[in-house]
This record gives sequence, structure tokens and C-alpha cells, in this order.
Amino acid sequence: MTDILTTAAAERRTVLGVTRSSSGRVWRERIDSMLGSQALALSQRTGLPDVVGRVLVGRGVGLEQASRFLEPSLRDLMPDPSSLQDMDAAAKRVADALSARTPMAVFGDYDVDGATSTALLLRYFRTLGVDPQFYIPDRIIDGYGPNPNAIGQLRNGGAQLLITVDCGSTSFEAFAEAKRVGLDVVVLDHHQVGESYPEVCALVNPNRQDDLSGQGHLAAVGVTFLFLVALNRELRQRGVAQLPDLMGLLDLVALGTVCDVVPLKGLNRAYVVKGLQVMHQRRNVGLAALCDISRVNGKPSPYHLGFMLGPRINAGGRIGDSGLGTRLLISDSRDEAEHVAATLERLNQERQAIEAVMLEEGDSQAYQKLDSHGEAPPVLLTGADNWHPGVVGLIASRLKERYRRPSFAIAFNESGVGTGSGRSISGVDLGAAVRAAVDAGILEKGGGHAMAAGLTVRRERLDELTAFFDQALAESVAHAARDHELTLDGVLAPGGATLDLLETLEKAGPYGASHPEPVFAFPSVRIKYADVIGKGHVRVTIATNDGPALKAIAFKAEDQPLGQALLGARGKSLHLAGVLSVDTWQGQAKPQLRILDAADPATTTLARMSRV
Repeated sequence: MTDILTTAAAERRTVLGVTRSSSGRVWRERIDSMLGSQALALSQRTGLPDVVGRVLVGRGVGLEQASRFLEPSLRDLMPDPSSLQDMDAAAKRVADALSARTPMAVFGDYDVDGATSTALLLRYFRTLGVDPQFYIPDRIIDGYGPNPNAIGQLRNGGAQLLITVDCGSTSFEAFAEAKRVGLDVVVLDHHQVGESYPEVCALVNPNRQDDLSGQGHLAAVGVTFLFLVALNRELRQRGVAQLPDLMGLLDLVALGTVCDVVPLKGLNRAYVVKGLQVMHQRRNVGLAALCDISRVNGKPSPYHLGFMLGPRINAGGRIGDSGLGTRLLISDSRDEAEHVAATLERLNQERQAIEAVMLEEGDSQAYQKLDSHGEAPPVLLTGADNWHPGVVGLIASRLKERYRRPSFAIAFNESGVGTGSGRSISGVDLGAAVRAAVDAGILEKGGGHAMAAGLTVRRERLDELTAFFDQALAESVAHAARDHELTLDGVLAPGGATLDLLETLEKAGPYGASHPEPVFAFPSVRIKYADVIGKGHVRVTIATNDGPALKAIAFKAEDQPLGQALLGARGKSLHLAGVLSVDTWQGQAKPQLRILDAADPATTTLARMSRV
């Protein structure tokens, strides 16, 4: 028994002996010795490099699945849309409206998933010669989801059928008003819901408790695409010959799927693989304009979608016109698309400036809460009167990353009512704690899921809320803090980071939620150059004594321990860990390392691991 326990404890070894990096993390292998043997067998069977075999096995891909996984087929992974509750009823109602030329409207959410879902429907309908109204609510004025006032506006505009996307599953009051004014409703959504639903023509949501389709991991845009598959089928059965090309719309599906951070598994992964291929063809004029102004060169990747395109679309909903993103994605005019993209770029820069001011103030508040050992409390609550409600979620995310604690940022109005957003760390269920605080009467309202939550609180209840969260989450936060690890897939030398390797790794992607990017360690590399560029990024050139150099960058790291370690190591050696990508500049592609962490070789001992 002792031998078994000793073996189990040693199976996931530390990498390069790093037990405390510059960010305070242990570097640990992703797979144990048994999975390492499976990775070797997979590499030998498929002819892939050993390190790619480790990447696949580390993401749950077995020997028999590998070939199919590397070439995902939308046809093989697409479920029968009818397996979703109410899907047939939704397709029939919309097909009836199209046949009768019934005026329709689409109501979406103000985030990327909502914008892409709305654009998906509008592009489809326009191909059929129908141009519905659309309504994207203002984040601050309207709030989330349909409301009676919006229902009245759409009905007065002539709509007789409303389709909601990425919202609507709990809109009881709004849909009661819709029924009163004679507006039929079809809901396409994916959010968690209770046991009761509003009275509508059809409510398609794979997270309904009575839905047995097994597609609950889909973003709203993925559900909307399945609806269009069902609608195409219904129209074909009714004798409609010329139907829209659904495959040409997958770029929108990929964008919404990545930006909503849903698991990239099964159908979601196929959506993104095929959608990235369509996006690279630049069929969508608006997306092409957004790529240009975002300086997305070469093949788009999930990183580009999540960190370059998505934030610009979201900027409209955060601090400007919430409908800008949808208008961009449905535009077929190059001039209009470039104008809207430029507006989103300007709003994103304004958002960044607002965020910087709020983050400085929030960081100061958080720092004052540290104890004598520099430890943060179990949950960080920050807030101010002058904060922008559309940006609080970003501040919470930054503070969570900086202090490794669940964090809230709250914007208070003149009445002392705060609208806040929270972000959590792995292993701490923030949504459950918020719902418990609502039940305890501390919060006006609130909800969310494990990793993100929203709340409304009066200023005078903040101390009570802090104490409640500390008591509810202290144990899980302490446990999560003990497990602060960086998980690595292999060890490389700078010369091993070739375009050929990156091309092979790309086949094991795309990477995102539940399918993380491969992280590699680079042992004892010399920091030939290190300097600050842009808004706090640290640019580095690394090499071994006898090998080629590799460009690297640590984003927003200047004032962080990682950035200080890099800047202080000019001419010296460091262990580095990061993610490889292709950097395309002026048509020339080169490998680049995005640095996530660093460690001093003098304080570690070299450990074995697969190496290229």
C-alpha cells in the first residue's frame, strides 16, 4: 500500500523543479506516468510528435479517438435539432411567419453571444428577402433581457412575431405584456432556468430541466444555428427550393461560441474549427473590417476572437451604443462596416481608459484590505460612486487575477444602490454564494454561476455582505489557494518552437474553455533583450547559448512580479513557461511565445519531461 501511495503522489511531477515561480505557482505536469505511456502510443500510431501526443491525451483524447478528433466533422457531431425541446414548434411557427410574410422582430443580448445570434438570424432572413426589426437592450437603461417597454416599442413598430436570442427564458413580465398586445414569442436561449417557464409559442433552451438533448454546453449562437438547421428542413419540406447557405454563417457561430467561454468540446469544437475557416475567407464584410482595425493578421485563432475581436464588439454594449456590434456583423457595405468598426475601436479605447482609472482605484482599495502577511481576505469587495456600471465586470476579473481571490467591483448610484459584478477562482462557487445572500435578504437581487455573478446591494449592507461571503467561502478559497498550479504539457528549447510544430498543434485545437491551450516550459533560456512596449507589455527575446532566438511577450506584466522578473534578468537565464502562437507581420509568419510565468533556475532542480 505504501508503494502505491508513493507512486500516486509522484505521478504528476513538478516541471524543472519549480515549486514557487515568480507568480507563486508550482509548475506541474498535466499528465501522469500512465497517461504518458498512452501519449507515446498515440504518437507512434498517428505519426505525430511526442509532445503533440501529450497535448491530446492531456485533453482526454484516447488512442481510438485521435484521427476523428483531428478532423472534426460537423455532420458527425450535429445532433438532430428535434432532440431539443420545443425546436419543432419553433421552426413551424417561424416558417408560418415567413410564408405569410408576417412582420418579425429579433431581440438579442448586448454581449458578443447576443450580437452574433442576432446577426445570424438577420443574415438568414435577409437571404430570404425578409428584413426584421432588431432590438439590443441598453446594458444600463434596459438591463438584461426583454422588458415590457421594449415589447411595446416592437409591437408598435408592426412586429407580430418576436424571436429572442441569448435571453428570454425567465422573462415572465415581458412576455405577459407580449401576450396582452398580441405579439407571439419564440425563445432561443441557453441560460440556466428553473422549473417554470414563461408562456410562449416555443422555448428552445438545452438547459431546460425537461430537455434531454445533452446540448447544454452550447452558447446561444450554437442553439440559434441548430434552430436554422431545423428551419431549413421545415422550409424544404414545404417546397422552398432556394435556402440560405448555413455553412457560410459559421464565422458568426465561432465568434459567439469562443467569446461566451463555453466548453470547446463536441459540437462547439466543430463549430469553431469550421467557423475559423470561413472567417479566414473574409466573407463577412463587418468581420473583415473589425479584423483589419484590430490588426488580426494571418489565420484567425480563438485567441484573436476572444481577446481582440470580442472586446471591441462588447465595447458598444459597455459604454456606447449596444446595437453597434450587431450592425457591424450584418453590414454588407464596406464603407458602413469600416465606419462602425472605427467607432467600436474608439469606444474600446475609451473603455480601456475608464478601466485603467477604475482598476487603479480598485487595486488601492484591495491593497488596503491585505493583512500583515500580505494576504487578501477570502473575497474582495471594491466599489465607488463614479465607476461605470458597464466596466465593473472587467475590474472584478483583473482583481481576481491579481490577488487570486473571488472579487467584486460595484458601481454605486446617487441613491446608494450598487450594481456589481464578480469573478471567481477555480473551485469557488460564487453564484451559489450570491444566491444565498439574496435568500438571506442582504442583497436586493443577484445570481450567476460558479465563475461569475452579478448583484445589486445597498451601500449600508456592504459590511454585512463582506462578513457573509467570508463565512460562506473562506474554506473553499483557502483550499483553492493551496492548489495554485501552472499545468504544463511539455518542455521545449527555443529552436524546437517551429512553424511545423505550431501547425501540428493547431490540428489538436482550437483551444479555449475545457480545452486549454498547450503550455510549455523553456528551461534556462537567456534573456537577450527585455523592454516595455505598448500599455505595460514586456517584450523579450530568448535563446539558448547555441540555438536560434525566439520572440516572446508578457501582456500587461510591467507592474507584476512576472514583468519585474523579466526586466531584471537582461543578460541572465530564466525558466519560462508560456503558450506558442504564430505572429504574422508584413506577410511573414514567425513563432512567438506568450509568457505566462517565470522562475529562477538557481532555486530549482531540473526534472525530466518530454522535450523537443
